[in-house]
Amino acid sequence: MSDIILLIDDDQSLRRVTEYNLTEKGFNVVTAESGAQGLEYFKTTSPDLVVTDVKLGDMNGLDILAKIKKDAPEIPVIIMTAFGSIEMAVQAMHKGAFNFITKPFDRDTLILSCKKALELKGLRAKTRLLANEINRLTGTEGIISASPVMKDLLDTASRAANSEATILITGESGTGKEVLARLIHQNSPRSNGPMVVVNCAAIPAGLIESELFGHVKGSFTGAIKDRKGHFQTASGGTLFLDEIGEMATDIQVKLLRAIQEKEVQSVGSERAKKVDIRIVAATNLDLQEKIAQGEFREDLYYRLSVIPLFIPPLRERTEDIPALVKHFLKKFDAPRGVVFSRQAHDLLKAYQWPGNIREMQNIVERCIILREKSMINPEDLHLLVHKASATSLAPVIPDEGIALEDVEKSYILKALEKANQNRSKAARLLKIPRHVLLYRLEKYGL
Repeated sequence: MSDIILLIDDDQSLRRVTEYNLTEKGFNVVTAESGAQGLEYFKTTSPDLVVTDVKLGDMNGLDILAKIKKDAPEIPVIIMTAFGSIEMAVQAMHKGAFNFITKPFDRDTLILSCKKALELKGLRAKTRLLANEINRLTGTEGIISASPVMKDLLDTASRAANSEATILITGESGTGKEVLARLIHQNSPRSNGPMVVVNCAAIPAGLIESELFGHVKGSFTGAIKDRKGHFQTASGGTLFLDEIGEMATDIQVKLLRAIQEKEVQSVGSERAKKVDIRIVAATNLDLQEKIAQGEFREDLYYRLSVIPLFIPPLRERTEDIPALVKHFLKKFDAPRGVVFSRQAHDLLKAYQWPGNIREMQNIVERCIILREKSMINPEDLHLLVHKASATSLAPVIPDEGIALEDVEKSYILKALEKANQNRSKAARLLKIPRHVLLYRLEKYGL
């Protein structure tokens, strides 16, 4: 379906010529002979672009521009007039006009301006869709951070984005691994290409080879036609392999070859095809532990983790909680004045957040829906309070207080001592993944 252009001009002859020129180039043109009629048609036809004269019989084209920008700011407006001046052009641009064309103008000038306006509208629409998709998948428009460790992580990710190196993102469930992968893709030279997301844990073992590399017709029961795999679909862009730690070892061998050789061989085919992709992988599992257990190939691990990125859990970066609360209040359209009290914020910071940012999103949404007052207090966080008390070890805190970091460091040192300095065993004693233990050892300089 062609783009719809609303043309508003009270000059009948010029209106007809302009309509003809635009229609000839494939546009669907709706014409209006007055400002009032143009605004009425704007409501009923939902045009993709408005082209309006400034000097109309019943109203000024700049007023039409202002009304359109108030109701639908994403719709581009081109102003045309025979009474052009620098002052009027500046005024039109300040009010949001895409372009200002002075009559008489040649056909190509108008056509080019219309095409550029519609291209810009399409680009902005794609950007909004991408932001909505990120919201849908993660509950956040990006990675919101005030903590130094996250700022360092984002700085590293930004520099890594400009390379072609494979990236391995690790972290607990709900920390935003896919968000980070999307930000890397958006800031890479491949941003104009596709980003294909594959959840390795969600694909049955018997189908994952076909899903990744494709198949030819008749290669197995049900293969009724040739089919491209995700490696080929992601050509020119980024392939994000989520839950990579769940992949079976026999497929790991073929994945390693595909990454090293940058080519894939479809199931049932005798020919390999070159692919132009960048690999980003993610997992919430301890791959070093899986290597030790013979469940993950060490050579594949080192091929994937050319640039390793670890996202700390939310309990490790409580500085980010106020900004996240503010973000989710806005995301869920909380009424004006709805806020979390200081005591509620203290409780949020003290909570361990096993579900990380995804859990926080759900709690904030629940509070908005079930609240009785504008101020959200600790008593409004019933489930959170219950979870916090149920998981508490109820330690004795001296009157002079105690540093939480000192408690954590002492437990880490005791676990290492009990494990004879074996880090994998110490991580199991502390019930955390090995990479989390390594992160804390570095954090505390142990």
